Amino acid sequence: MLRRLSLLAAALAISTTLHAEPVTGGRANVVIQPEPPSLMVGLVQNGPTQMVAGNIYEGLLRYDTDLEPMPQLAKSWEISEDGMTYTFHLHENVKWHDGEPFTAADVVFSADVFLRETHPRLRTSLEHVEEISAPDDHTVVFKLKQPFGPFIGIFEVGTMPMIPKHIYEGTDFANNPANNTPIGTGPFKFAEWEKGSHILLTKNEDYYEEGKPYLDEIYWHVIPDAASRAVAYETGVVDMLPGGSIENFDVQRIAEMDNTCITDKGWEYFGPHSWMWLNNREGPTSDVRFRKAVMYAMDREFARDALWNGLGKIANSPVSSSTRFHTDDVTEYAYDPDKARELLQEMGYDGTPVRLLPLPYGETWQRWAEAVKQNLDEVGIEVEIVATDVAGWNQKLAEWDYDIAFTYLYQYGDPALGVARTYVSSNIAKGSQWNNVEGYVNEDVDALFDQAAVAVTSEERQELYTKVQQILTDEVPVAWLLELGFPTIYRCNVKDLVTTAIGVNDGFKDAYIEK
Repeated sequence: MLRRLSLLAAALAISTTLHAEPVTGGRANVVIQPEPPSLMVGLVQNGPTQMVAGNIYEGLLRYDTDLEPMPQLAKSWEISEDGMTYTFHLHENVKWHDGEPFTAADVVFSADVFLRETHPRLRTSLEHVEEISAPDDHTVVFKLKQPFGPFIGIFEVGTMPMIPKHIYEGTDFANNPANNTPIGTGPFKFAEWEKGSHILLTKNEDYYEEGKPYLDEIYWHVIPDAASRAVAYETGVVDMLPGGSIENFDVQRIAEMDNTCITDKGWEYFGPHSWMWLNNREGPTSDVRFRKAVMYAMDREFARDALWNGLGKIANSPVSSSTRFHTDDVTEYAYDPDKARELLQEMGYDGTPVRLLPLPYGETWQRWAEAVKQNLDEVGIEVEIVATDVAGWNQKLAEWDYDIAFTYLYQYGDPALGVARTYVSSNIAKGSQWNNVEGYVNEDVDALFDQAAVAVTSEERQELYTKVQQILTDEVPVAWLLELGFPTIYRCNVKDLVTTAIGVNDGFKDAYIEK
């Protein structure tokens, strides 16, 4: 399906790189689905938050679609020959949205204080850092304990957003009033948020990149119903549908409309990978035989073809096929209900019900939960679906109040950045839905992830990551589902919307509307 969409895109003459001189002015009308629980991306890292807040906050770097670093708040950088020291040189005329100057002290505070406390995914990378210092107001030096190859890949806005020290230092980060009126350095400023209706961002007139942004406003429409989001595009209320905005069965129909372009670019950094959390701590899901039974019971081909309309690929490993160091040399779980029943009988499963928490991101996810419930019912597993909203889903996962729960997480181009966090035991901590939520503990896996992160050659890293994938697919700490496809749909007169490996999340700096 993605190939068909790519061909359609080519027929519509999509280009995201070469256009005439950009035009200033205009409003971007965009769907955001679901409504973010917060816009403080230093505290909340779910998809909708990153999508909106990535245009308010910034990181030191951006990344192109080949995952090569590009300047952002850092205009240049050097890496020492031994791979132990990273020196960043900052733009000198950057201001926070409240007019205060952005300096190296903000970088040190953000990385070494705020985000070490609040950002579980980044914390695993910062464990490799010995010291972060600011020799002057516009230079920042990260000194590592040992070489860490993926380190240059952690500086995008969702992974290491810059946080204003003058607002947050010495405060209760989670309860700082500024969380409701986010202040960043980005091309757009927070203007208003009418819950259930819209989020409005306005142009940062003092932005340090001359001439940018081109747009006057970004108006994020909160439209809870997927069919209504499709109608909003059809009737011209919105002009951009980020990946996941409409149900998969509507993608092809909408993509064939006049003046409509579509691209599957802008997800290279993320590699969206879906699975079901399986609570390894207690209940039937704590037994590896039950977890394997869940894998055999699921008809993932049906989910891919009928629910995702071919927009995805069956995930046979914790490392996506598009992520570095993936291997196919692992235990695979084809749809085999009889094998699932054998494993349940072997473990003596007594019919204890399990609670299944869907991802509250629309009809496709709800239908997926119902399909899994039916698959599990057919092999004798009694399932209770627990419906909740986004905030409730976040809370239940963060407090480990579930048996089985849907999710999808990003891989960030390298297993050390986006995969290890889900499986290493040092990343088990209540309060986050993005760490080792399942409670899986294996000292060998911990050691392999540690060794692979600091291994010098790609060959060494591949060998270690192959071993870790083999162990994980044997022990099934989570139930892998699909590598997801999320095409972005937009009017063809919207130019340069997707220019980096995180797409819409930081794309509005470059975007303009051709008159």
